[in-house]
Amino acid sequence: MGKEICILFEGAELRARLNDSPTARAIEEALPFEGRANRWGEEIYFTIPVQVGEAADARQDMEVGELGYWPVGAAFCIFFGPTPVSNSDRPRAYSNVNPFGRLEGDEEELRRTLSSVKEGDTVRVELAAEPGA
Repeated sequence: MGKEICILFEGAELRARLNDSPTARAIEEALPFEGRANRWGEEIYFTIPVQVGEAADARQDMEVGELGYWPVGAAFCIFFGPTPVSNSDRPRAYSNVNPFGRLEGDEEELRRTLSSVKEGDTVRVELAAEPGA
């Protein structure tokens, strides 16, 4: 399993686990960073200081709680429900994203927390403290 990260919103904190992919490693190396939240249906995304090409496992159909990197917009994407291009209640990215991690916690609680994030809110991402640190 990859490293754990904290995603900090105004008034909320979520934890996620990175997978073992080149995209996840590039994101980990760039931490900490922050951006301004954009909303697209039930997706939050923001530009980050990472440039990575489309991965072999890039896809549009995502799962609730999954994290993706959008190469076209150099964006960190958090999926928590349907988007304007979804054809079901599952998230679907505008175009291919590189999956690089997953939020930890109860799906309904994650949806409640992420639904409260507003366009323009500050989002900060950092490595989680190691246990015992």
